[in-house]
Amino acid sequence: MVRSLVLRSAVARRLVLSLLTLLAPLPALAAGSDACLGPIARGPSAPDGTAIRYAALGREEVRITFVGHATFTIESPQGVVAATDYNDYVRPPALPDIATMNHAHSTHFTYRPDTAIRHVLRGWSHEGKPPVFDLQERDMRVRNVPTNIRDGGATEYSGNSIFVFEVAGLCIAHLGHLHHLLTPEHLKALGKIDIVMAAVDGSWTLDLDGIEEVIRQLDPKIVIPMHFITSTSLERFLSRMRGKHPIEQKGASSIVVSRANLPDRLAIMVLEGH
Repeated sequence: MVRSLVLRSAVARRLVLSLLTLLAPLPALAAGSDACLGPIARGPSAPDGTAIRYAALGREEVRITFVGHATFTIESPQGVVAATDYNDYVRPPALPDIATMNHAHSTHFTYRPDTAIRHVLRGWSHEGKPPVFDLQERDMRVRNVPTNIRDGGATEYSGNSIFVFEVAGLCIAHLGHLHHLLTPEHLKALGKIDIVMAAVDGSWTLDLDGIEEVIRQLDPKIVIPMHFITSTSLERFLSRMRGKHPIEQKGASSIVVSRANLPDRLAIMVLEGH
């Protein structure tokens, strides 16, 4: 993806990003460059290279594991596993039950998902129709809210989806390749979000002013940074947040969360595995 417009102020950048939500639909664009691909993780493994098997979850717990770039796995108490932004480069060690994908770069989707995956949710428009999903797989519900994508100054209408995972009494939102602020309609469709996976690269998606505003709009209890390309990009985001919100460097690729252990106020939780 080539950025064709250099904006001279943060105010102008945010204005243009917000206006993307108002642009008329354009034909779907081809997948962009892989240049936004950051360091890749292959998932947790034991010294002999075999995948680590986690302990079973309690009835009101969910496990979130950072695989790499924009890919996470979300595991329910009944063992349903969803993988976000499923692609050919950054994959979990085992096949998920549900794979969600976004249409920004090939690091966010694949043309060839494994046929053994029960549900493959393609989060971009098809033949001009926005994607609409509302899926129940045992104790996990997955739904989406479409947003737009810019590419070289153009706009791909409904080229991205915010996927919402409702599990164990929590609402978890993966913002995907979000390129603009959220409208009142988006916020109404999303509902109250407890945990957000947010792209913090500050360039390929939203600038840092923009993603901080989206976090304010959603007002979650936990933000997990993703899509930061380099450790320098991640540190720029964390530097902005220090003094405003507590930051927890978890030192692991996974966290187990329940409504009972949510923080009282917004916390930034940085997962390893990248």
